[in-house]
Amino acid sequence: MLRGNYPATVDGKGRLKIPAAFKSYLDENFGQEFYVTSVDGQSVYIYPFPVWRALEEKLAALPSLNKSKKRFLDRVNYWGQVVRADALGRLLIPSLLRESAAMRGEVAVIGYLDHLNVWNMQRFQEHLEQTPFTDEDAQALSELGI
Repeated sequence: MLRGNYPATVDGKGRLKIPAAFKSYLDENFGQEFYVTSVDGQSVYIYPFPVWRALEEKLAALPSLNKSKKRFLDRVNYWGQVVRADALGRLLIPSLLRESAAMRGEVAVIGYLDHLNVWNMQRFQEHLEQTPFTDEDAQALSELGI
C-alpha cells in the first residue's frame, strides 16, 4: 500500500524523484511504467500502469455515451501521458500538467493506497485549509465501516 506524505522536489527539468519509501513498493509490485495525469490540473496523479489499466477496463465496460465517463476521459487524457521511470527513479511530469499544477520546487508526494497524488507544497496546504474534514465526512466513512 502507498501511504503517508514524503516531501520531494521537482527539478528544473520537471522530473520528480519518487521518494524511497514509495519507490521500493512500486518496484516490487508494479515495475517502471506509470500513467501520470490529473482530473483538474491542480495536482498530479501517478498511477502504476497496471493499476491504470484496471481502471481503464472498468471505464471501457461503461456505455460509450456515458457523460461522466467522457468528462473523466477528456481530462485524464488531456493532462495525461505514459511515463517510464529512469534508472534513478525519476518521472517526468508532462509539461502541460507541470505548468498547471505548479510542479516545481518542493512538493508533497502523498500515498493514496494504489496511486500517488503530488501537490505543490504551498498549494496543498491551502487545499487542506479550504477543504476541512467535516462531521459529514466522518459519518459517511462510518457508514462504510471505517
